[in-house]
Amino acid sequence: MTKDPLARFGEVPQFSLTSTDMTDGGPLRPAQYGAEAGGADVSPQLSWSGYPPETQSFALTVYDPDAPTGSGFWHWAVANLSVAVTSLPSGGALPAGALVLPNEMRLTSFAGAAPPPGTGTHRYQFIVHAVDVPTLDLDPQSTPGVLGFNLHFHTLARAVLEATGVAGGASAA
Repeated sequence: MTKDPLARFGEVPQFSLTSTDMTDGGPLRPAQYGAEAGGADVSPQLSWSGYPPETQSFALTVYDPDAPTGSGFWHWAVANLSVAVTSLPSGGALPAGALVLPNEMRLTSFAGAAPPPGTGTHRYQFIVHAVDVPTLDLDPQSTPGVLGFNLHFHTLARAVLEATGVAGGASAA
């Protein structure tokens, strides 16, 4: 698996990201597929540790670089997670203060995997960014790309967990 898919934007230290719902390099569970693919659009449980002590907040992005768009597909983008938050439950119940940006579907929620037929295996990159400021000043209607731009200048370290999904969704999982 790719240890840091964003390394091209500058190397930063890595920390640990785990999940009780998926394993690094393994397939997504049926619940993590989109409803249109037979799933339930349920975000996986995530836990992280080992981030730098100077971390002041976290951001979470979920990205499919294999989507047949020319620019990938953003499934979830969350900023301004308190430094006290080091895990999220399955289903994405987010703490107060978290800012969820609209994803590619223009939803402010997790959009499950739904690779189109004939596009092969897709990688879903769950990335937690350790951020050097308590909050990023973002318009709530900003895109995940704008979040990424801001993270380029404020990321101290990253944790990456990459799972896979295939056409056929939940029934093929």
